Amino acid sequence: MRVLLNIIWLIFGGLVLAFCYAVAGVVLCILIITIPFGIAAFRMANFTLWPFGRRLVRREDSGAASFIGNVIWVILAGWWLALGHIITGVAQCLTIIGIPLGLANFKLVPVSLFPLGKQIVDADDPLAFTR
Repeated sequence: MRVLLNIIWLIFGGLVLAFCYAVAGVVLCILIITIPFGIAAFRMANFTLWPFGRRLVRREDSGAASFIGNVIWVILAGWWLALGHIITGVAQCLTIIGIPLGLANFKLVPVSLFPLGKQIVDADDPLAFTR
């Protein structure tokens, strides 16, 4: 079922979202000071390509630098991305077929707000929360 949902997700916007995040990652990696944001954008592109069956967890080794980076990210870009995912998710939830896609968009809101200090894990991984 996850594979089917992921394929439908790719067709109805996931591929475009991932491409946009990847382009943003390339642009952010041009300047040395914004490389952490570029890496986070690539992580978001990876998660956006195949969201069903995976989840994001907080990395235990993330520290104050991730917190400060996330504050800067929220102010500059994160809230726009989150708002876009919320609006798209609500629109997709208006149809029965689009409800899983809308829920996947809502799952992308936290990573679009606070991308630094997160890692992608398999949803079935029992050790994901203990790392």
